[in-house]
Amino acid sequence: MEENRNLLRSTYFYDLPSELIAQTPIEPRDHSRLFCYNRKTGKILHKHFYDILDFLHAGDVLVVNNTKVLPARLFGFKSSTGAKIEVLLQKRIDLKNWEVITKPAKRLDIGTEVVFNENIKCVVTEKGDYGACKIRFEFSPNKTFEEHLMEIGTMPLPPYIKEKLKNRDRYQTVYAKVEGSSAAPTAGLHFTPELLQKIREKGVEICEVLLHVGLGTFRPVKEDNIQNHEMHSEYFEISPEVAEKINKAKKEGRRIIAVGTTSVRVLESGAALRSEVEGSDIEKDKGNYVLIPQKRETKIFIYPPYKFKMVDALITNFHLPESTLIMLVSAFVGDIDKTLALYETAVQEKYRFFSFGDAMFLE
Repeated sequence: MEENRNLLRSTYFYDLPSELIAQTPIEPRDHSRLFCYNRKTGKILHKHFYDILDFLHAGDVLVVNNTKVLPARLFGFKSSTGAKIEVLLQKRIDLKNWEVITKPAKRLDIGTEVVFNENIKCVVTEKGDYGACKIRFEFSPNKTFEEHLMEIGTMPLPPYIKEKLKNRDRYQTVYAKVEGSSAAPTAGLHFTPELLQKIREKGVEICEVLLHVGLGTFRPVKEDNIQNHEMHSEYFEISPEVAEKINKAKKEGRRIIAVGTTSVRVLESGAALRSEVEGSDIEKDKGNYVLIPQKRETKIFIYPPYKFKMVDALITNFHLPESTLIMLVSAFVGDIDKTLALYETAVQEKYRFFSFGDAMFLE
């Protein structure tokens, strides 16, 4: 019966007052609140994010996602009628071709031209479901595509954020490097350069992985049985150097702490049984996993009763009801009802929710 509950979308619902949905980021970044839960002791502590130092130990490995958010929301008009069109960049195919989501999709047919300004436009080359399209950009060669994008694009804030973002950089982590995301890995928004330096000085190793977050992150689960939900694929990278550091830490019994669900998805997608990699004794190494360097797409969908292979602790934000992200957190906590009870406590304590909200530390 419990296993059946794990598979029901409705199991992951909770009531959230709309006033608790954070509309603007806290300043400074590390002054957001921190909800701490220890799975072994069941203890809950209410702290601030800068207190994360008290929960990290020398030898820990903190894994962050260094993706950078593109100004991926574009507003243009149909060249034939002047009708307004919104284009959300989803995934780059090559230099000029992209997978996108459009609004209103019914106004667009294959061959429709959308103009953004006198120097850049796009043509619809393929249509899909729910506003998904493939488009080809055409732009003047006096600037790179990225330079054009910086001029016409705005940050692709989630639909539940109604306030205008005053500073583009507040929807980027301070360690963002590799452009390609349509949404921020929001658990990382709480870190400042000064806090990261203090973490290093404490003897914590910081490793960077890459996962380009797609707009599928905000796609609701519509299937009653969550097994029927199809995840959007997202590109990730694990370098040989990072894999070596994490494998060494795991072998020495040191903790791997993932910053955000995107880092979790990278680590769990990249894990493989040591016995399969090294040809060692399968029974002896049962359950012993290593991280494999790789660059590929992942559709990993984590929900209870998933058994984590690489991650020992998790820093994350509070997620939407019935979302794939709260399902992942429920798997990490190990109990759906406990997860919902933690969220209920956060509501009672008036924590701020979602992308610009407060953080959780689950150890």
